[in-house]
Amino acid sequence: MDFLEFLSGNWPDVRDATVDHAVLVLEGLGLAVAVGLPLAVLVYRTKLPRAAVLGVAGVFLTIPSYALFGLLITPLGLGTGPSIVALTMYALLPVIRNTVVGLREVDPAVVESARGMGMSRLKVLLGVELPLAWPVIVTGLRVAAQLLLGIAAIAAAVNGPGLGNLILQGLDKAGTPFAIYLTIEGAAAIIVLAVLFDAAFALLKRLTTSRGLST
Repeated sequence: MDFLEFLSGNWPDVRDATVDHAVLVLEGLGLAVAVGLPLAVLVYRTKLPRAAVLGVAGVFLTIPSYALFGLLITPLGLGTGPSIVALTMYALLPVIRNTVVGLREVDPAVVESARGMGMSRLKVLLGVELPLAWPVIVTGLRVAAQLLLGIAAIAAAVNGPGLGNLILQGLDKAGTPFAIYLTIEGAAAIIVLAVLFDAAFALLKRLTTSRGLST
């Protein structure tokens, strides 16, 4: 049996695992945005809190994937829960760092002009600073998504969903042709997802960035 025959035979499994993998990454990224974006807004102006938050997020990123997924089994059990939490922790650094950098790169003269027009601090943030920082923030989301697509394969080690299960099945069948086929299916699907996610974020950035800020 060649690879194409094998793929046609288990295509439903590959399709379902690909969808699960994409959903898992989006869930982790969404939670990272929900936590990281407000956190970045709170600390971007003050040096010590900013350094502390970036430092903690940086430590999360240095924890080996297998170790972090394994540590989360005790409080969260097996399955989707520890997978989403681990991916959220890995995505925090690019989300927070790019938001901080984007906000700090806003020209102070523009902010002062907005305040001089009577805008409140919240209106300046929502109407001036965040729109100007948006291209940098989207770049952080783009980087985080690419990072999570690869790490999400480890979720299979804690019975999580996604394409890592195909790769894990391939490892279980080591020494047979099916081992290579399953591993290629899982890896190739992750690469395809990475290309699609990258194109989607590039399109999002293009459609949501004003012409004056586009490069």
